[in-house]
Amino acid sequence: MPFHQPDKLRYFTFDIFETNALTHAVFTRRGGVSPAPWAYLNVGATVGDEFSNVLENRQRSFKTVGREIETMFDSWLVHGAQVIIVDEPRSHTVKIPPKADILLTDKSNITLFMRFADCVPILLYDPIRHVVGLLHAGWKGTIKRAAQAGIQAMKTEYGTRPGDILAAIGPSIGAHHYEVGNEVIEAVQNTFGGDSAALLPSNNGSVKFDLWKANRLILEQAGVGQIEVAEICTACHMDDWFSHRGEQGYTGRFGALIGLNPF
Repeated sequence: MPFHQPDKLRYFTFDIFETNALTHAVFTRRGGVSPAPWAYLNVGATVGDEFSNVLENRQRSFKTVGREIETMFDSWLVHGAQVIIVDEPRSHTVKIPPKADILLTDKSNITLFMRFADCVPILLYDPIRHVVGLLHAGWKGTIKRAAQAGIQAMKTEYGTRPGDILAAIGPSIGAHHYEVGNEVIEAVQNTFGGDSAALLPSNNGSVKFDLWKANRLILEQAGVGQIEVAEICTACHMDDWFSHRGEQGYTGRFGALIGLNPF
């Protein structure tokens, strides 16, 4: 069952990661302490909410899935393809983290953590080398093939074989709600060439960008064959998810985490 609600917090998990070897979750906005417009489980520290609320919401999130907040490593998302290989936690009380959109680790005392509000969460797990990854891919990160950069880093750093990787594409804005202009259209065409038409559906003169299909394609082209897509649109379900576009920029950020469990 993909949704879980053991208390006031509600979170989503992927069937592809049904294993005792790791813990993962994509948290909805339910169960936190933040007031509007960040109501309720906002874990973003740079959107105007009080930092004390953010810390409490992060604490609650980690506690709900049985991870210690002291194991957290997060990053300041910059819509790129930067990679950090994580070997030790980061203090959860420091507001500004290092910049990167791709986090990887093979350490069980690390919990990778990121924040989202329409952009695509991508979770990776190599069950052979025991490596996990967490990626952030908005349209810029997708154009820069962040997922491919993450897989290449797993190959280089850990000897991962792409065919072993289990990948999940989390709740994010669906193509039907993601109308784009000429800048994005041209970038998609330049990056994806002959595949771009399938990624840019149009209707009555409105062109959309399918981030789910684009990132699935990137993963497949990188050699990943085991992929699960949540197919949950954040703009369609704002009772559960923060949506930057759906709420005109005045909203919070929901959290996603993944971490290896000790043997």
